[in-house]
Amino acid sequence: QVQLVESGGGLVQAGGSLRLSCVLSGRTFVEYSMGWFRQAPGKAREFVATINWSGGVTRYADSEKGRFTISRDNSKNTVYLQMNSLKPEDTAVYYCAAAASRFIPTERLPDFRFWGQGTQVTVSS
Repeated sequence: QVQLVESGGGLVQAGGSLRLSCVLSGRTFVEYSMGWFRQAPGKAREFVATINWSGGVTRYADSEKGRFTISRDNSKNTVYLQMNSLKPEDTAVYYCAAAASRFIPTERLPDFRFWGQGTQVTVSS
């Protein structure tokens, strides 16, 4: 049974930082690219960042470049999202996901096969 479990969300003031973690179990972690998406109330789920199997290739949504960093530790089956300089508009439920395109990370939501349950991030002004 595949499981993705996110943690690290919470309430933070604008300008603060959070680090999200996501652990994959039930599959071989290095066979997957990993991504982070977010969904704010009343809005569609949107791409945040993605990383290939080795961690050598990453991609970010334009609004997150320079503020967010995605990384992974294959020895721990874990992907991270370091979020700095947080803004109120970053408030959303953040989801991690796994895609089979292990070499070239994808930004396309339909390419992600497995999803976590989400973790809430709230940024106060």
